[in-house]
Amino acid sequence: MGTANIGSEFTENMPEELANILAKSFYIRTTLTRKNGTPRTIETTFVWSSGSDKIVLSGYPGKRDWVASMSRNSTVTVHTVEFEPWFDIPAEARVIRDLDEKLPRLIAFIENWALRPGFPRTRFNLLLGAVKINRTLRLPWWGPFIIAKRIFRGMPCVEITLTGRPVVRAEKGPPALSEPRDDRPF
Repeated sequence: MGTANIGSEFTENMPEELANILAKSFYIRTTLTRKNGTPRTIETTFVWSSGSDKIVLSGYPGKRDWVASMSRNSTVTVHTVEFEPWFDIPAEARVIRDLDEKLPRLIAFIENWALRPGFPRTRFNLLLGAVKINRTLRLPWWGPFIIAKRIFRGMPCVEITLTGRPVVRAEKGPPALSEPRDDRPF
């Protein structure tokens, strides 16, 4: 199965320093529009395939209000976080719910996540390898694969296409995260 090609050709207007930042970063901030029309800035983990105009946002399984917001209004702004200079990039979000479509993106996300220090790579790579073989052979989701299927199905998956020209942010640093609301657990 291998790592998914999550993007298309290299975006012509992407500065080399932005490509380097996306290749080395683990976190990204995204400003989206809430249901009530106000902006909200969140920080999520992501994966970017070198040379692509797409990034994939994901995380632990469970419902996320930012996914619902992006499905209602797909226009977002992506902000780099970890290295200077800081960029703001106009983008379009697409929520992916179909398991067959999102599975290669989630595997690419998890493989990128597994590169972080302190992550149990050997065990995780063995488990991911088993899932890849299962999907390549198109075997049923039986036995322990049922648990993996539930986990993958519950993980958020948002593909963001970088649509506009990246702009170096004039202010120092990325935009601040939105304050958590009292009625939300996160």
